[in-house]
Amino acid sequence: MPAARDFRTYAGFNSGYINSSGKYVGRHIFWKLYIIENLYRIIIHSVLSVQINPTWWPIAADPTIRGKAHTFLQNYLIRPWHTTPGQHEIYYIDLKDLNEIVRSNANLFAPIIPDIHDWIAKIESIRLPRNITAHMNFPNRTDKARIDVIFQDFERLIPPLQQKINLVVPN
Repeated sequence: MPAARDFRTYAGFNSGYINSSGKYVGRHIFWKLYIIENLYRIIIHSVLSVQINPTWWPIAADPTIRGKAHTFLQNYLIRPWHTTPGQHEIYYIDLKDLNEIVRSNANLFAPIIPDIHDWIAKIESIRLPRNITAHMNFPNRTDKARIDVIFQDFERLIPPLQQKINLVVPN
C-alpha cells in the first residue's frame, strides 16, 4: 500500500484525498510530536525540580516566557468551557520557549544530560516541522525522517534518565 500523499498535490478536489492525508499524518507523525513535546516538558520539569526545587518556574523561566504563559493561561481562564492544557505554566509555552528555558539553565541540565546542547539543537530542528504538522499541513519526507530520528533519540534518552532522576509529570 503506497504512503498517503499531501492532498494538495493531487489535481482537482476530492475529499478522500484530504481524509487520507489527515489519517496518515495522525497515524505516522503527529503522535510522535505529541510524545516528544510532552516528554520534553516532563524532562525539563523533573530536572529543574531536582536542581532548583519543585517551584522552579519563577526562578528558571525568564520574565518574557512567564508573561507569555500568564497571557495564554488568562485566555483559558476567561473561557472555562474549553479544556485547558494543564495546571503548570510549562503547558502554556511552546517549543521555542522550552528550549530557551533549557538553554538558559544548561548548567543545571548538564550533570544529568551531558549532551544537553545537542538536545537543544535537536528540538530546534523539529520546531518548524512540528508547526507544519500542528497547523494541519503535510510535512515533507525530510521533515518526517527528522521527526522519526528525534523520536527514537527520545526513546533512548528516557531509560538512562530514569536511572538518574525521578521523572515527574508537572501538575
